[in-house]
Amino acid sequence: MSDVVLYEVAERVATVTLNRPEARNALSAEVRRTLPRVMQQADEDPGVDVIILTGADPAFCAGLDLKELGSGEHRLAAPEQEPGPAPADGPTRGPFGPVTKPVIGAVNGVAVTGGFELALHCSWLVASERARFADTHARVGIQPGWGLTVLLAEAVGARRARELSATGNFLDAGTALGWGLVNHVVPHDQLLAFCRQLAADIVSNDQRGVQRILRTYDEQQLVDGTGAWRIEADAGRAWLRDGGSSPEEIEARRRSITERGRAQTGD
Repeated sequence: MSDVVLYEVAERVATVTLNRPEARNALSAEVRRTLPRVMQQADEDPGVDVIILTGADPAFCAGLDLKELGSGEHRLAAPEQEPGPAPADGPTRGPFGPVTKPVIGAVNGVAVTGGFELALHCSWLVASERARFADTHARVGIQPGWGLTVLLAEAVGARRARELSATGNFLDAGTALGWGLVNHVVPHDQLLAFCRQLAADIVSNDQRGVQRILRTYDEQQLVDGTGAWRIEADAGRAWLRDGGSSPEEIEARRRSITERGRAQTGD
């Protein structure tokens, strides 16, 4: 297994850690290939009941590796290789595809754009006081392809979601709690311990019941939601087909976004 995504199992809880701290756990092509395999491994492991998804400090995930994209080495291309929009009702929807077990997102730092989408695909989120969230798709000049326009609106409401996407501004942990984006905010050094206690509470239940109830929630949300997913997927594919943003434009915007993010987060 690649060391860009770490996998550890203890007491029926799998901890999956994005492990590119020097790049703020940005989603390189290698990470995008590896993470779905690791999540599937955890989901299929009979010794695992709960998955905790986190990042190696100091970040949860800074989104797509814009340096890689800006170099032109890895363009948004085939759905099985890149985070471009997949069919809305396809099996690979989102950054890691379908998972039957609860996924607790332990957000230890910034979760930006693709990293924000990654967090939104968790069953729920627990944030360190250092957590920050931002959707900078519009600043980069790319379209969401992992369901952000669906899941963010579900989490915080359509009006707040529109504000976040249109401004690209950062949302701090306390505001994220008030808006209902995260379930808890805890001291940074207690984040994983808190998540593991929640996981232990889940492990103590009947697992068939847990998984069926969570699937019921998912089924209810998608009754009228497939059309929304399809709209985003179609818009994203059209953006790519029509040229989208060039690697040079992405690289220029990356520098601007990095400086703006540092100013807003104090990092």
